[in-house]
Amino acid sequence: MVIEIPILGAVALGAGTVLERFILKKKEMNVKFYQVASFLAIVLATLPLLYFFWKLDFEAFTIKNILIFAGVIASAVVANILIFYSEKGEEITKLEPARILEPLFTILLAIALSFFVGGIYESNIKMIILSLISAVALIFPYVKKRHLKINKYIAASVLGSFFFALELVLSGLILEFYSPVTFYFFRCLFVLAVSSAIFKPSFKPLKKWKNSLIIFVTGIVWVLYRIIVYFGYLNYGVIFTTLMLMLGPIFVYILAFIFLKERCSWKNVASSVIILGCVIIAVLTN
Repeated sequence: MVIEIPILGAVALGAGTVLERFILKKKEMNVKFYQVASFLAIVLATLPLLYFFWKLDFEAFTIKNILIFAGVIASAVVANILIFYSEKGEEITKLEPARILEPLFTILLAIALSFFVGGIYESNIKMIILSLISAVALIFPYVKKRHLKINKYIAASVLGSFFFALELVLSGLILEFYSPVTFYFFRCLFVLAVSSAIFKPSFKPLKKWKNSLIIFVTGIVWVLYRIIVYFGYLNYGVIFTTLMLMLGPIFVYILAFIFLKERCSWKNVASSVIILGCVIIAVLTN
């Protein structure tokens, strides 16, 4: 099985996370403004690709699939607000174990859904066991003197990870009716419309061309990441793709250290090693 594409997705995940951190923290940009500006950049970056990768089947317009798509949009809006809020108030290396919960939530939700929607997702005891081991590893960096060290930013990141996972699992139910590019374009277009209606941002920060350029580059990175995710779902399966994307935090630690001078603790390293081991075991024995 070819794994280069999901690994590229993990690299894009790490790069996108660090770029967002730089924008929100170093540029002191308003979270609500960035919510709208980032989706505007993604829509503009995706628009030219539609000419080459357009696909929209009639089945996408059934009542059931429209409701599922609405659930995708609602989950995406809530998830992005929570994640942007957490990244503005806390260091990436401290948030990353909470962000790693996204693939864990994705796997568990996919397994749970398999009992209700036959043939959609895999139900595998091995995956459940590995997910539980990963969950313990994720909690480990926040245990200090018998107390769980969680602040409001980490809590927001955990909730954001859950809603991102919910969005991805719901997306998997209707993704076959779109191309990855078409689906991501409409997903972000609707999120942009909802976010603009809620926040009504002023675009004065975009008058600085450097801010505009960084936001647009970040948008391109997220387009690459999500297209790879959707491509992986369609061609490799949800579980395999999700597990490979769990390599993303390793790239986050490396990039955050190089560009943002953020150091990670030995607990973060140990957590990543355990999770990486679970990923390797799952991939080799799948």
